[in-house]
Amino acid sequence: MKEYVMGNGAIALGALAAGVDLVSGYPGTPSSEIIETIAKYPHEGVHLEWSVNEKAALEVAVAAAYSGARALVTMKQMGLNVASDPLMSVAYIGVRGGLVIVSADDPGPISSQTEQDGRRYADFARIPVFDPSSPEEACAMVQDAFEYSEKYSTPVLLRPTTRVCHAYASIEIPDSYAPKEYEGFERDPGKWVIFPRLSHINHGKLEARNVEIGRDFSSYRFNTVEGDSQSVKAVVTSGVSYAYVKECLRNQNEVRLIRIATAFPFPEDFAVKALEGAEEVLCIEELSPYLEEQILKTAGKYGLKIRVRGKLDGTVPHNGEMNVELAAKILNEYAGITTEKEAVDTADAPPLPVRPPILCPGCSHRASFYAVKQAMKGQKAIFCGDIGCYTLGNAMPLDMVDTCLCMGAGITMAQGFAHTHDDTVCFGFVGDSTFFASGITGVVNAVYNEADMILCVLDNSTTAMTGHQPHPGTGRNMMGDIVDKVDIAAVLKGVGVKDVAVIDPYDQELVIATVRDYAKKKGVKAIVFQSPCMALIKPDKPYQISDACINCKKCINEIGCPALVTDADKVGIDPNLCTGCGLCAGICPVHAIGGEDHE
Repeated sequence: MKEYVMGNGAIALGALAAGVDLVSGYPGTPSSEIIETIAKYPHEGVHLEWSVNEKAALEVAVAAAYSGARALVTMKQMGLNVASDPLMSVAYIGVRGGLVIVSADDPGPISSQTEQDGRRYADFARIPVFDPSSPEEACAMVQDAFEYSEKYSTPVLLRPTTRVCHAYASIEIPDSYAPKEYEGFERDPGKWVIFPRLSHINHGKLEARNVEIGRDFSSYRFNTVEGDSQSVKAVVTSGVSYAYVKECLRNQNEVRLIRIATAFPFPEDFAVKALEGAEEVLCIEELSPYLEEQILKTAGKYGLKIRVRGKLDGTVPHNGEMNVELAAKILNEYAGITTEKEAVDTADAPPLPVRPPILCPGCSHRASFYAVKQAMKGQKAIFCGDIGCYTLGNAMPLDMVDTCLCMGAGITMAQGFAHTHDDTVCFGFVGDSTFFASGITGVVNAVYNEADMILCVLDNSTTAMTGHQPHPGTGRNMMGDIVDKVDIAAVLKGVGVKDVAVIDPYDQELVIATVRDYAKKKGVKAIVFQSPCMALIKPDKPYQISDACINCKKCINEIGCPALVTDADKVGIDPNLCTGCGLCAGICPVHAIGGEDHE
């Protein structure tokens, strides 16, 4: 049976076909749909969970793999940083069952802080990596990854990128799925308890094993050579870049097209044979010049007289996504290779409209930011942001995010500013999901080190930015069970925060009064802004603007809600966007915003 599915869905179906027993992860674009797809298909006997963060997800999966089970962990490339601590150790210790880590890279970046190359992490951790170029390959490679993981007792990294994760293809799927049977954990402290001596011994074994895997990869089915094998020109590529280059070179065979789907351990035997007789090789890949460096090393090691071009000589850009047009330009202009995909002249094309990301109409975060901003008028304040929808509070006219580093850093950075700015009120903003993922430690640190700061937890009862996944504060999990909610206010009090207020952000007067009161107090204070995400609830009837409007545009200039529009320079409300939150009505100086269902 075939189904038309997203690339992430293909990975999910491949994992099910491989007999996966446990799947854990933390949501992050572009990887989130993998676990969600598994939840939609028959998966009896498979444990599914959204873990509180990527570190926890990997550690849960490691235990399953120690037991002989097949475990899959999903995350985006930034999450691999969080999971790197257990990753480095389990690479030394090894596994019994298959352990596959799917870390989806985000070239661009489209929805991430950095353009991070997962192949570097595989090399750093000394574990094999598979680099699919299509959903079909991703489905096949996740199954191969489990086989290699068990064959060599190692965790394996699968590194899809955004355009593979979110592309669609018809995938052959079995009629039913059955988890792998496993024997369970066998106690052996000499194997499973990591100590320096064990690490020293295992490091040597790991490096020797990787040489063997590299030879194995030299005959791997997705490492291929196409085109004229006698041509003196070759193109080396991988991942989705292979698909772009192949489209450019279709129906012509004047160059060798070499695809390397297993970047680490590098398949040297395959590369040497594929490059035999070539005089020039162009490496086209996204993000870092990883393959280019490996080709240079291989050329030096085996004495290949070949010119290597790519990112290191400026032929290929270091940053951003690859695409067909860019690949064609590189092949045409720099390598002298004729392609069927000529560069399109866009000189006469109108510029694309600027569409910056903004908070949704009726988003409660807008009300929270606005109230804090009003409370701090005339006072020195620093507003430390975090990763989530509320990062968009940086946009004008709110302008309420002074810093954004990584998940959980808003809380700890506010402490650093507090310790160095005695005359400034320091705020740390964090979402409810991020609070559980990486915020609690920062709060404990603040209490322990007596920081003067105000913590603002923006609790909209979901993981909104990545697709509304559940978390410990929502009262349900990925197994479909109703569970006890973890109370954020209770957690804060439990770790020693004495002043904790739980407030509806639309109660602007109470929020402003509370913020001003807390700004006068020493120590750690916390406000939990509780209001559900507007994307998950039925909106109220939209507001209207009466003839009393003086067209001062204060509503637009103060909060920037997308539902507030101008028509012929007259302020209006788009009824298709307005959720009836009422924030603008409280701002209007002449009380012109209301309607038949609103005062």
